[in-house]
Amino acid sequence: MKKIIKHTSHLDIGCNSNPRNPFNTSKLYGVDIIDLETNEFNYHKCNVIFEALPFPDSSFESVSAYDFLEHVPRTATIDNTGVFPFIHVMNEIYRVLKPGGIFYAITPGYPRNEAFVDPTHVNFITKKTHTYFTSPKYKARMYGFKGKFKIIRKVKWIKLTQETRNDIWLIKTLKNIFYTIYFIKKSHLIWEFQAIKDDVIHD
Repeated sequence: MKKIIKHTSHLDIGCNSNPRNPFNTSKLYGVDIIDLETNEFNYHKCNVIFEALPFPDSSFESVSAYDFLEHVPRTATIDNTGVFPFIHVMNEIYRVLKPGGIFYAITPGYPRNEAFVDPTHVNFITKKTHTYFTSPKYKARMYGFKGKFKIIRKVKWIKLTQETRNDIWLIKTLKNIFYTIYFIKKSHLIWEFQAIKDDVIHD
């Protein structure tokens, strides 16, 4: 019998002081590298690029990364040893997700200008990058990826307006819709993957 998972705990990676909560969970957590004191959500300081997320295995029904993955180096050297920070981050996201949990990411994509203009962008995500982490091939296995993700929404380009940077879901006014259609290009890729750990479906 399939177990049904409801969204109650969510983690936003690279949250700054404004964590995203795309599934409107009752318990909201965030991690970033900044010093932050807040009572608005459960904040933990963590350099996710090189450190393990400060949570036990299978802690969250969902994890999000808004404008974050492009800041994660693909390769680095620590103590004269080559490491793969992007692989590490994806492993950690998978680890803290509950069976059937959702990873939701929005990232400026190659070859759009938004992928390059910020000098701290070092990881260029294409429309096919996800194939290294999703079924059926899991191409990143050769680099140490240990997870299993299944695509639950087709990877696609989206338009990101100033409003959607605060809440990706809706552009509510006709003015914003008109502006988006005629002046803003599709610049970001959206990922929505399910962590495959056992026979689980979402409510």
